[in-house]
Amino acid sequence: MFDDPEVIATVRRWLEKAENDLLTATTLLKLGRQCPTDTVCFHAQQCIEKYLKGLLVWRSRSFPKTHDLTALMGLLAAADRPELSADEQEMLTRYATVMRYPGDYAPISLAEARAAVKIARRVRRQARKRLPKEALKSS
Repeated sequence: MFDDPEVIATVRRWLEKAENDLLTATTLLKLGRQCPTDTVCFHAQQCIEKYLKGLLVWRSRSFPKTHDLTALMGLLAAADRPELSADEQEMLTRYATVMRYPGDYAPISLAEARAAVKIARRVRRQARKRLPKEALKSS
C-alpha cells in the first residue's frame, strides 16, 4: 500500500480535484457582495469530501458514493481524521445536499462562506500532513 504507484496516483487524482474545488471557492470569494455564497460553500464542502476520500484511498478503505462528511469521517481511523466537529460536518454536508438546490432556507452570508473556506483550508492542511509526499506532487 505505502509504495503502490497505483494507489498514489489515485490519491493524487482525488487531491487534484479537491484543490480545484478550493481554488474555485477562494476565487469566487473575491467577488465580495456579488459572490455566489452557496457555490462557495458547496466547493468548500467538496474540497473536504475529496481530501477525506483521498485519505480513505490511501488507507485502502472503501467508501460509498456520498457527500455525507460524518459517514466519511466515521470510516477513517481516529489518527487519520482531520479536525472537523460534528456541527461542522453537518453544516458542510448540508451545503452539498440540501442548500445546493432551491428551497426554503435563509441565504448564506458572505461571512459564512468565508468560514466554510477557512474550515476547508484547515482540513486540507491537516489531511496533507497525513498523506504521503508522493501523493502531494502534481502529476
